[in-house]
Amino acid sequence: MDDSRKFLIVGLGNAEDKYNGTRHNIGFEVVNALAIKLDVKFEMGRHAYVAHAKHKGRSLTLILPTTYMNLSGKAVKYWLAQEKIEAKSMLVVSDDLDLPVGDIKMKPKGGPGSHNGLGHIVETLGHQDFPRIRVGIDKNYPQGYQVDYVLGKFPPEEKPLVDAAVEKSVNAILAFVTVGIEKAMNQANTK
Repeated sequence: MDDSRKFLIVGLGNAEDKYNGTRHNIGFEVVNALAIKLDVKFEMGRHAYVAHAKHKGRSLTLILPTTYMNLSGKAVKYWLAQEKIEAKSMLVVSDDLDLPVGDIKMKPKGGPGSHNGLGHIVETLGHQDFPRIRVGIDKNYPQGYQVDYVLGKFPPEEKPLVDAAVEKSVNAILAFVTVGIEKAMNQANTK
């Protein structure tokens, strides 16, 4: 297969059940929703849960790292090499404290900010030239309570905003693999 038609889609989160539905696991939620839409199931693989999907002639490898957030780069590096996919054909989905709940931001590259999962990927790959979607979780916590906040669950009143952001992110990923990062960003980054 033409390598430009192969993609790695990475959802960042923590794999243990106790983290399901937490703000920090929104990357897992998005990639899970993508797997459901593409009708594929995850299986245990090296450093990650893995699913393989086809979409409009493209081959997608979906991963949910099992390495814990702060070591996400291990899974990313392994699956890029395993599937022979270039970093520019990878899309990483993570949570973002600097965006309001319900907002998403797609970028072709950039620094990790304060996100440890993105930070470890940048450190492991030795560059930050890979597309990503950041899903807003807001910063609605008192000083000193960031960890409790990101590992907490969304309150019921935010659920519609979260669901809309997940759906918008799934559509952005499918646009990325079919029409490329620029057109996908034009769609994803509008309110």
